[in-house]
Amino acid sequence: MRIIDIEGLNLPSKYDEEFKKVDFKNLFTSEFKNIETYEFDIMGLKSIKDETVYENSLFDITRNFDDKQIVLTINSNIPEPLCLIHKIKEDDTFYVNSLKVEVKEGATASLIEVFTNSSENSAYSVNRSFNIEKNANFEYAKIQHISENNSLLYNANFTQDDDSKVKFTSFELGIGFVVNNYINIIDNKNIEYNLNGLVKSQNAANTANLIKTVHNNESSTSDINFKHSLKDEAKAVFKAKSIVNPNALFSKAFQNSNTILLSDDASIYAQPHLEILIDELEASHGATTGTLDKEQLLYLQSRGIPKQKAYDMLLKAFESQIYDNINDILIKEFIKDYSRSKYV
Repeated sequence: MRIIDIEGLNLPSKYDEEFKKVDFKNLFTSEFKNIETYEFDIMGLKSIKDETVYENSLFDITRNFDDKQIVLTINSNIPEPLCLIHKIKEDDTFYVNSLKVEVKEGATASLIEVFTNSSENSAYSVNRSFNIEKNANFEYAKIQHISENNSLLYNANFTQDDDSKVKFTSFELGIGFVVNNYINIIDNKNIEYNLNGLVKSQNAANTANLIKTVHNNESSTSDINFKHSLKDEAKAVFKAKSIVNPNALFSKAFQNSNTILLSDDASIYAQPHLEILIDELEASHGATTGTLDKEQLLYLQSRGIPKQKAYDMLLKAFESQIYDNINDILIKEFIKDYSRSKYV
């Protein structure tokens, strides 16, 4: 089975403006022997048909193979993060997986997901829907550690009610092909939406983060912050589009991408983009690309710190800014202690 051969499936092209610079060719033309629904090892969860109208066609890839969503409902405060570990072992297999997370009114909850594999020429296609009700507070962390010759397509769709908060942090650590697709249409008031990511790539890793945020109501904040640490022949794409419509008075929309290239062959295509249709707001966007600061490196060496250690210190300081944005102490501890060897 090849994804490109499936009739009626509207696949994106790298020539579409929305998906520019993202090369889906290897994923869409790979020959998979098997198609499997990756099951959750959680008892008692209900399943519903996914009839959501999504903002782009990437969600339809998963839904084409399985239109059912598993529903995880959180009704009250949870003192510790829920943790879902996904690991695929079968070669030449295309896995699909769809989850809807509902955080009910006034609840505070956190969730960790880890995606890893020990397979060859396999792929995940994952849909996530996050429905955060009024006055709810939800924090989520995701680790993606996909090996070479494997792929992951991760689609996230957010719905937030009045006065709700979402903090979402993603860590890309693998050397495979990964596309993250984040959609948040903000139709309610006093929303806080914080999206952070660290792309730490090497070898021939290829990672893309595609982000769309639309402000349709007043007094809401979207804050998007990504850092990239790329070496060898690693490639990354960062495309963020934030739209603030006329009814979204007093909104705040921020985007930022910072990249350190650690080799001559590493590269990034960064495109932060704002569409502002109103005056009464705060907004900013920016992207920087460079290398580690040579003056800082020399300064540390002049204080007796060996060159490699000074190099590692500066890189860790750059990357740790994403880690420091995490609120939940237990999530921080999980990220700090994470090792791929524990899960493959």
